[in-house]
Amino acid sequence: MTTVIDDPRVRGVAAPARYFYFHMALACMAVAFLGFAPTYWLPLASGSFASTPVVHFHGMLFFTWTLYFAFQTWLAASGRTARHRSLGVIGVSLATAMTIFGFLVAVNAMKRSAAIGQLDAGVAFAIVPLSGILFFAVVLGLAIAKTRQPETHKRLMLLAAISILDAAVARWFLTFLAPPGPPGPPPVPVTIGPAMVAYLLLVVAIVADWRRCGRPHPVYIYGGAALLAVKLLNWPISMTAAWHSLAGGILALAQ
Repeated sequence: MTTVIDDPRVRGVAAPARYFYFHMALACMAVAFLGFAPTYWLPLASGSFASTPVVHFHGMLFFTWTLYFAFQTWLAASGRTARHRSLGVIGVSLATAMTIFGFLVAVNAMKRSAAIGQLDAGVAFAIVPLSGILFFAVVLGLAIAKTRQPETHKRLMLLAAISILDAAVARWFLTFLAPPGPPGPPPVPVTIGPAMVAYLLLVVAIVADWRRCGRPHPVYIYGGAALLAVKLLNWPISMTAAWHSLAGGILALAQ
């Protein structure tokens, strides 16, 4: 079957370039699924995974996002921009729910840490998911604001998708590299390595821009720098009294 491309911005663009963001979305989806396979999908399939409903709903929302992102990039690449735009409201609703449940899961993790006597470690680690979901929400908001600038919009959407993949990559680090010991929140510094692995997808996008345009898009320069800064600053900020006061206050309100 021949696909009719009716968008003049897509018509005439070479297929590999046209489908680049679709392929990147598929890569994000694969990382998300494979990353959580050893700690969520496989135990869930075997009936050995038990958790609260909020964790399951959180997982469903975040994986649904990867499917939605892949479908939307396929629509855009195929020239079905009217359909792509009409489904945008679903993405807004989904991202809003992800932000809410990302916050709830972070608070739930602090509660679990407090219950096993590791309150300080749990409060310190909370900066990782909370800063991550905040970054995702801000970049998504910017992407929505730039829908009339497709070159900026699609790069912001990809940046947002990549920004939440560190948790998936970290599951493999925890599964195969974590030292034996009682369960509890990991130290904040160990989250940096998995994040750098996840951010290699951003490097791929930058290289692709460089080859096609002669330079990386400002979204990748400034957005990527912001993403790195957030990740690297998590460690020193997590040890401050100000952070422990803020996160502890959030936990107290949730009790």
